Amino acid sequence: MSYYKIAILPGDGIGPEVIKEAVLILEEVAKHFHHTFEMKYGLIGGVAVDKTGTPLPTETVELCKNSDAILLGAVGGPKWDQELSHRRPEAGLLGIRKTLNLYANLRPVTLFDALLHTSPLKSENVIGTDVLIVRELTGGIYFGTPRERKNGENGQEAIDTLRYSEKEIERILRQGFQIAQGRKKKLTSVDKANVLESSRLWREVADRLSYDYPDVKLEHMLVDNVAMQLIRNPRQFDVIVTENMFGDILSDEASMLTGSLGMLPSASLSDTGPGLYEPIHGSAPDIAGKDKANPLATILSVAMLLRHSLRLENEADSIENAVKKTLEAGYRTGDIGFDWERVLTTTQMGTMVRSYLKSPVQNG
Repeated sequence: MSYYKIAILPGDGIGPEVIKEAVLILEEVAKHFHHTFEMKYGLIGGVAVDKTGTPLPTETVELCKNSDAILLGAVGGPKWDQELSHRRPEAGLLGIRKTLNLYANLRPVTLFDALLHTSPLKSENVIGTDVLIVRELTGGIYFGTPRERKNGENGQEAIDTLRYSEKEIERILRQGFQIAQGRKKKLTSVDKANVLESSRLWREVADRLSYDYPDVKLEHMLVDNVAMQLIRNPRQFDVIVTENMFGDILSDEASMLTGSLGMLPSASLSDTGPGLYEPIHGSAPDIAGKDKANPLATILSVAMLLRHSLRLENEADSIENAVKKTLEAGYRTGDIGFDWERVLTTTQMGTMVRSYLKSPVQNG
């Protein structure tokens, strides 16, 4: 029997609802595969501001550092829009990423065949889509200094600084190359080298590293072109690696290839220490507490947690297969089946996925 410690951070909005279903999936995995998952809860985001005055309490940081992996729901909501920047819920998420050095964000974009009809694009354009976006997560304009607002000759001025070091660029590009080696051996490095000096440095580092990975085909593509090509022909991509803001925007765009943000998981990894796993959707305060949220992105994040942090490949496969079978059986939540016969609540969808979860012996 294996023993693992997992930090659970439900967060705000629909976060607690989707996390509840993810925890139940973990408990089901523990039962089928004979593991013990010790799950301890922590505060982050708006709920942490309300209870402690800060979006990232010290206790939460210590909990995460002492865990094998972290599962997070969502943060934010209009309730905290007027807070100062350091007290906004999003500061908690940025803070935990920076504190744990979670510099590599993996966002798989996979279109399940059963959901082909939910994509807003033509089926023939998106069928077979299987892209992995590798986003640098702790640098770039989101973390650059100086950051300030001041009065200028033409009214107020705002300054945000885009800054990357060669070391930061190299480590995320290596992640991209190594991941590509285990897939189709094609890496698309995305930049804006025709305008930005940081992108020119990025491209130079990518070219230098390519000699260390001769089996991987490297291509460079400008970010605006990638945004267009993801809509025109997403199958041309396998692994995409890019900087923080570009990755944020492109991964949200790519999510719509699958029909809903509610289907996409993510992993944030460091070279050492626990990884953090979360759905890429937000807190969706408009449906919070209504049992309407799609828990599948969070459930698939659990699969990524098992695979990348705990090295439990069979267990991860079991969850992904259960999600696939649930969708093939025709079950949907509202975001992927508003005109579907079998529209389920958050709770019902979680129950259905668990009913399809099988151990290797039961699959046998």
